[in-house]
Amino acid sequence: MKTKDLTKMAICIALLSVSSYLSFPLPFTPTMVTAQTIMINVSSLLLTPQQVFITVMLYLLMGLLGFPVFAGGGSGLAYIVSPSGGFLLAFLIAAPVMSLIRQKVAVNFKRYLQVTVFIGMPIIYLIGAVWMSVVAHMAFMATLNAAVLPFVIGDTLKCIIASTLALRLERLTSSTKWVTSYE
Repeated sequence: MKTKDLTKMAICIALLSVSSYLSFPLPFTPTMVTAQTIMINVSSLLLTPQQVFITVMLYLLMGLLGFPVFAGGGSGLAYIVSPSGGFLLAFLIAAPVMSLIRQKVAVNFKRYLQVTVFIGMPIIYLIGAVWMSVVAHMAFMATLNAAVLPFVIGDTLKCIIASTLALRLERLTSSTKWVTSYE
């Protein structure tokens, strides 16, 4: 991989980690509201499928190793196997799928928004809800009511923000000459 690609991946890991601190709990669900979905969507729209998979994998590995990169400064295996851990694991599938589809569509706001809202978020919701249902021993419909439906409007707004950011960053980075050596 080129220096430019590694730099973009490192920045995405850092921003994904920081975005997890922008979080607050809701009283009726174990799932926290975070800015992670903004950054997972931005990363998916800017990186290749392989790059975004590695980025998310390294982010999750950092959390597993004890770095406080999950929502509210959480970390460790207990966080991943908690009822809301499935939403984090869903990033591993949703992000590369969004990236793959993004490569096949025109670079514009409408297409980016469609990829994030209609492809990425449903994958995250489905995997996260199934995980929570199994781990918390909840009926699937109860899980949807507690951990998905209350977040749909907010996540749609976050997808709008992510699509706007990604489009602007893509235009900015495509017009910027990256230094690839120290000669």
